[in-house]
Amino acid sequence: MSKRLSDCRVTVIGLGLMGASLCMDLVQGGLCREVRGVARRAETALRAFFTHAVDQATTDLHTGVAGADIVVLATPVRTIVDLLGEVGPLLWPGTLVMDMGSTKSDICAAMERLPQGIQPVGGHPMAGKEQAGFAAAEPNLYRGATWILSPLERTSPEALALAQELVEALGARPVFLEPQRHDRLVASISHLPFLLASGLIHAVDRLGEQDSLVWELAAGGFRDTSRVAASDTRMFLDILMTNRSAVLDQLDSFCGQLGELRQLLADGNEEALAAKLAHSRTLRANWKKK
Repeated sequence: MSKRLSDCRVTVIGLGLMGASLCMDLVQGGLCREVRGVARRAETALRAFFTHAVDQATTDLHTGVAGADIVVLATPVRTIVDLLGEVGPLLWPGTLVMDMGSTKSDICAAMERLPQGIQPVGGHPMAGKEQAGFAAAEPNLYRGATWILSPLERTSPEALALAQELVEALGARPVFLEPQRHDRLVASISHLPFLLASGLIHAVDRLGEQDSLVWELAAGGFRDTSRVAASDTRMFLDILMTNRSAVLDQLDSFCGQLGELRQLLADGNEEALAAKLAHSRTLRANWKKK
């Protein structure tokens, strides 16, 4: 693998928010030789083509990946795992295969089973929004974002360099992480917040069954805290089921912290409660400065 990105044919499988946004950047920036999109539905493929999000669009996997230099899988995690088995035999030796899945252990394990000669690099752009689908896609979604790259031992330096070139061409910042460490960290900062937001919505809904005025009173704080609960259910279900151990560890840690706060409040220990709240405020303020 010695090609530069500008000489590459890039196929993106999955034209939802993440995949279509990637295509838009590649096409509008003239970053590569050709951009192909593979969609599950003909309607999405046609829309991507006629809005110039891609140079070519198809619903046929074989047609989409034929002769591609880079193939990017941008579907839900468990679909990525399944697709790797389908795509591998269709690719030329030396093809770079990347993904955009939110968990890495299962995906990188499946990448290990790709035919010899195929060059895998796991990936996860730390960007997005709660809306899903092609209609939510937008250019520059990844600009300024951190993009995790998880190469395998079999990944050649040339393939990894090409993956890094793609990420940097989009204006993102590559960070290299091994799959298990990635999954442990994102369980804390991404997957746990989704569950907390979901739990919050259910708790308020239970109160709303008794007094519906609560929904009218909800304002910015509640909106910001609960925002990610509106995320795509299929996507997050795949994330949670492929990262159960790490998410459960973080849930236990959070429940411990919440239990401590509850006990301080139940005891009326205002001094200790104030100290803990002040410490969390300081931690949050310091994070914003990093």
